[in-house]
Amino acid sequence: MVILETPRLLLRRFTEADAPLIFGLNSDPEVLKYLHEFPLIDKKDAERIIRDVILPQYENDLGRWAVILKETNEFIGWCGLKYRPEMNETDLGYRFKKSSWGKGYGTEAAKHTLQYGFDKLKLKEITGRAHIENIGSLKILEKIGMKFIKEEVVDNCPVKTFVAKPQMSIVNSQ
Repeated sequence: MVILETPRLLLRRFTEADAPLIFGLNSDPEVLKYLHEFPLIDKKDAERIIRDVILPQYENDLGRWAVILKETNEFIGWCGLKYRPEMNETDLGYRFKKSSWGKGYGTEAAKHTLQYGFDKLKLKEITGRAHIENIGSLKILEKIGMKFIKEEVVDNCPVKTFVAKPQMSIVNSQ
């Protein structure tokens, strides 16, 4: 089920059949460099992530969505919104394959996801975080108009925290 379409991307819900995609993405130590996660050991781990983490979020019209390159129909990563009850916030997150880094896909997906959260879901605030050394992810949060509020430690990672609210202007970039 396609949730969003951008000029170059489709964002769709994951299904259990997508476990190999998650496995491939989360098996790359460079992709996980700034996260608190370890590379996946096998496809069973990926199946568990889809079943226990990703799919339950769809019940609230939230979730991490597979990002597909329209031109080639290639899976390049994920982007989406997740409710974090322990922090009482909706979190914007994204993760992309190395082959898609530096091409603006993260910014494009994140910008449209942010708009979806405000326009369709009527959220009052969305939080975004990135490791303090993850320059690429920090630039995405800045480019889409999120405002830096503080440095903190979340999930055992030192992060910079950003927020966006509906009345804030979202930068008109791809």
